[in-house]
Amino acid sequence: MPQTATTSNAARLSFEEFKQGVLDDYRLAVASREASLIGRREVLTGKAKFGIFGDGKELAQIAAAKCFRAGDIRSGYYRDQTLMFATGMSNMQEFFAQLYADMSVQNEPSSAGRMMNGHYGTRWLDDNGEWKDLMQAPQSSSDISPTAGQMVRALGLAYASKMYRNIDELQTGFEKFTNKGNEVIFCTIGDAATSEGLFWESVNAAGVLQVPLAIFVWDDGYGISVPRKYQTTKNSISDALAGMQWDDKKGGINIYTVKGWDYAGLVETFQRGIARVRDTQVPAIFHVQEMTQPQGHSTSGSHERYKSKDRLEWEKEWDCILKMRQFILENSIAAEDEITALEEEAKTEARTAKQRAWDNFLSPIKQQIEQAAALCSQAVYEAGANAQAVAALVSELNAIKEPIRKDVMQTLGKVLGLCTGSGEAIAALRRLYENVRKDNEEKYSSHLYSQSRFSAMKVPEVAATYDAGAPTLNGYEVLNKFFDQAFAANPALIAFGEDLGKIGDVNQGFAGLQDKYGALRITDVGIREASIIGQGIGLAMRGLRPIAEIQYLDYLLYALQPLSDDVATLQYRTRGGQKCPLIVRTRGHRLEGLWHSGSPMGMIINSIRGMYLCVPRNMAQAAGMYNTLLQSDEPGLVIECLNGYRLKEKLPANLDTYTVPFGVPEIIRQGADITIVSYGSTLRVIDEAINNYLVPKGIDCEVIDVRTLLPFDINHIIVASLKKTNRIIFIDEDVPGGATAYMYQHVMENQGGYKWLDVAPRTISANGHRPAYSTDGDYFSKPNAEGIARVIEEMMKE
Repeated sequence: MPQTATTSNAARLSFEEFKQGVLDDYRLAVASREASLIGRREVLTGKAKFGIFGDGKELAQIAAAKCFRAGDIRSGYYRDQTLMFATGMSNMQEFFAQLYADMSVQNEPSSAGRMMNGHYGTRWLDDNGEWKDLMQAPQSSSDISPTAGQMVRALGLAYASKMYRNIDELQTGFEKFTNKGNEVIFCTIGDAATSEGLFWESVNAAGVLQVPLAIFVWDDGYGISVPRKYQTTKNSISDALAGMQWDDKKGGINIYTVKGWDYAGLVETFQRGIARVRDTQVPAIFHVQEMTQPQGHSTSGSHERYKSKDRLEWEKEWDCILKMRQFILENSIAAEDEITALEEEAKTEARTAKQRAWDNFLSPIKQQIEQAAALCSQAVYEAGANAQAVAALVSELNAIKEPIRKDVMQTLGKVLGLCTGSGEAIAALRRLYENVRKDNEEKYSSHLYSQSRFSAMKVPEVAATYDAGAPTLNGYEVLNKFFDQAFAANPALIAFGEDLGKIGDVNQGFAGLQDKYGALRITDVGIREASIIGQGIGLAMRGLRPIAEIQYLDYLLYALQPLSDDVATLQYRTRGGQKCPLIVRTRGHRLEGLWHSGSPMGMIINSIRGMYLCVPRNMAQAAGMYNTLLQSDEPGLVIECLNGYRLKEKLPANLDTYTVPFGVPEIIRQGADITIVSYGSTLRVIDEAINNYLVPKGIDCEVIDVRTLLPFDINHIIVASLKKTNRIIFIDEDVPGGATAYMYQHVMENQGGYKWLDVAPRTISANGHRPAYSTDGDYFSKPNAEGIARVIEEMMKE
């Protein structure tokens, strides 16, 4: 041990370096603990809204940080503050800035105040939305709150390392993202969250795929108030996973156990294990046991309510910082007075960081208050009988000790409500109100979609062109030719899904392409939709262009959590700091049976705001939508028509460059009597109704294909049609109140379409249940031509 390391100058230097390293680690642990303690007090005194902290996890996170290299990536959860500090991916001032919800990207770079504290992420994009060089330092993907949600993303980030190491086409041109695939992905998770399905799905997938994923399970014995024994088989996640332990013949994962208070053991175990992950790309799980949680789960309650006195005493005795202090003393690394001085310095560092963060948070709000108070005071002279009430509002605003932006807006709104005149002071006050409103709108509502030059909304439209004598093909053959051209042109393109590889997907869109482009670029995967999306998330975040296939739209429910909570929110929750240009391919509509009916559009629309939702009516149009997405830096979901793969289409001559503009409906049939709005397979049913029933009766229908539901009709093309026809009906095969209601609200309410109506507008949707099996089940459960014609005929009589 260190006592013997004093026999030579070289040995003394080695000891001094060792001592300094240990003391630096201890100082950071103490400072981080102090930050947790201060953070809780800031919440309980009202300066912050909520607090969740990493106290009790300090030593393990410091030890893990020693294994990070530039380019390695963290996919973690909300107790990793010490890991973030130790790797340099964050610092204590930024930690407190997030606690206060500071909306400045400079002060709080993880989320600009959009996520509660403990949610970390480094900024992977510059101010123009361009990728930074991710190989210059360790990186952190942006956290989400749903427990185990980080697992599927971590799988994908690690999968990217495998792709970069093994695909020949990726060996050059991707230096911002990889050093030949040697990056390790560090995934952290609380022990209780290992009960989630996403954990098990991701661990299994990692073992199958063999990717460099290191999973750290922080085990403090509880999930909020529920003891581990009620959550995990054998009361131990490492025991429960023992069947996956690496075997030289069968493969698997490496599993390590270590105590959370054992500084030396943590360092040795992590360094040995991570070296193996990096070298072999065999995943590993580090089960870190006997951790403590000194302040309980969060500021929402006290752990004294559910922990026994014996447990609380044990946690005090085995606190990792106390045990490290004992380690330092027992090994004569430092004396008592030296440790005490270091502890005080560390606590001062935390207090100083807190104060700086608080001052930075308050400063712009105080400036707004000064400006608002000055203008409101001037408005007193123009407020007439309300002058006294305005003066009282100014006094109330100035008296707020810990103001927030809401206080400014409310005061301005109330004063303007009292000042009905048109004097100069009141005009200035209105200008200030509008400026503050716009400023807050940018702070709180920007970046749901990309604001860079790569936005899908900025991709120029390129219309499809057709050569004379253009061949007529089956829909799946059009897609097959498109994917063939796309994979030949773009080495970053990777596709994977159930039955996608060997047989070329169930509808043959990828037929023969695995043989042509290799089993790594076009890959079969197991039946595990959530982690299929996770694979796509990680690849997309690391500079590749994945197409993740979900075999049928109904199965998207399994994948909806990562799409809704992670993909759709990424640009928003990082305020443009990270992006995920993932394409999700699936198919639906008009097939018989409860679980292949495929039209839950209302659910999808309201779950994936932040993604694009494309509903092409045929496969050539789908190809144009894929081209638009591939030219953008944004995620999208493309739902191909199940009954369209065998329908004949003309092959565009410019299949590789043709693009479909998003949010721009297409008028596919001109008419003067009624506007019919729909999308996808339903358009063919509408066409049947028109040709068989309405045309013979002289009813002239205008049919509009919306093409995308997110975004929806940005140029008000539908209202322009309504101005001509004065009648409108919205039709689809979602349940009542689903996508038809969504379209109805946009046109009638948002676009003011009600002004142009001669008769009441209508919606036609499927029944409230899913369709029964067989063709008759489909016919009687969803809109049919006869029913559509009957409603339109009734409208024409009104």
